[in-house]
Amino acid sequence: MRLHVGCAMWAHTPWQGRFLPHPLSPEERLRAYASWCDAVEGNTTFYATPARSTVESWARQTGPDFRFVVKLPKPITHERRLTGADEELRAFLEAIEPLGPRAHALWVQLPGSFAPADLGTLAAFLRRLPSSHRYAVEVRHRAFFEDERSERLLERVLASAGAEWIPFDTTALFQSPPTSDAERDAWTKKPRVPRRSRALTDRPIVRYLGRDSTERTVEGWQHWIGTVTEWLREGRSPTVFIHTPDNADALVLARRFHDEVRARLPEVEPLPEPLPAEPLTLF
Repeated sequence: MRLHVGCAMWAHTPWQGRFLPHPLSPEERLRAYASWCDAVEGNTTFYATPARSTVESWARQTGPDFRFVVKLPKPITHERRLTGADEELRAFLEAIEPLGPRAHALWVQLPGSFAPADLGTLAAFLRRLPSSHRYAVEVRHRAFFEDERSERLLERVLASAGAEWIPFDTTALFQSPPTSDAERDAWTKKPRVPRRSRALTDRPIVRYLGRDSTERTVEGWQHWIGTVTEWLREGRSPTVFIHTPDNADALVLARRFHDEVRARLPEVEPLPEPLPAEPLTLF
């Protein structure tokens, strides 16, 4: 049984010297992160397609079982809205090729304005994608969560392409007013949609956003502990990404989530032992 967990990034200033060794060169940062978690969100690719040499470095720093969920660039999903972006898509696919099996899924995050009326565009886009990759789609228009017909139509489009629906669970964040600057910032930027927890494939992906308070973050993910445990019993292999508004303790929280699932299912493979943040000495 394999449960993969990770964070929204592999380099974060509050982690330096606390969880990860500091300083670290770019060629070592991902390797250090990968000793804590075995998956990561590829958010940076949304803003720019990386150089192939950069992606080769990512592959060198991770084992073949490490999972990247790599976001398609903004020009494809938000500016062109999945049409007329063949050149951008081709450049992106060529750039990430060195990841090989580490490219667990290509992540199609759609803007909040992408509505049920646009599902024909999504279906046509998914049909054109190469079968050499898995795909996962994140939608933010409330109709997909509140209108049963729209939800079923989207599920049908995704199922026909063998694609997963990525839920971004922000219900813990919006359960009560923000109590910190980071939470207030998240309130203005994160989608406020109902929680969804139905898997479409054997490799579901979850994005969970908690609070700056560890206690409230852990309380809010109990639904997912049960859901992920059941998925594993069904033979699925989920990937769960843990976020908090400031992400200061996200590394530790991701491992705690994994530990809580293993407490219910000891057969789940353990995570690697983290590299020490401080260099080892003889004295």
